[in-house]
Amino acid sequence: MPPWAWRRAFPQAALAAIEAAVRDSETRHGGEIRFAIENSLAPTLVWRGMSGRERAVEMFSSLRVWDTEHNSGVLIYLLLADHDIEIVADRGIAARVDPAEWEQVAQTMEAAFRNGRFEQGALAGIARISDLLAEYFPPSGHNPDELENRPVIVPRGR
Repeated sequence: MPPWAWRRAFPQAALAAIEAAVRDSETRHGGEIRFAIENSLAPTLVWRGMSGRERAVEMFSSLRVWDTEHNSGVLIYLLLADHDIEIVADRGIAARVDPAEWEQVAQTMEAAFRNGRFEQGALAGIARISDLLAEYFPPSGHNPDELENRPVIVPRGR
């Protein structure tokens, strides 16, 4: 997949909409959401047999999603070549939300992506995750914005 392929699926207007959705959602709960897009795995990662899930966990660490005061980070990771969504939640949230809930969100997003509805799928996923966080991790007092809201495009080979 060419390094610019993400731009077809997520033009600047879509990235701005995702950023706004993340920013707005974080006023409703005590969680922090990051959205990461990677075109495809580097050949060295494929040869090592790395799965999308393993890569998402790696990106969770690399993007420091775990580095929130209340262990309240959630990473939405999209491996664009496979239309694979992986949701990784920090331990503070993972202890409260059933893994089946995350899987349902991922499946909804993947279905939209298979139909070419990337922005709509991303926004629907963020909205559902926001609902889960509001239910299980409501804001308490001071609610700082600890992680960047703008989606990250993972450079090849990172």
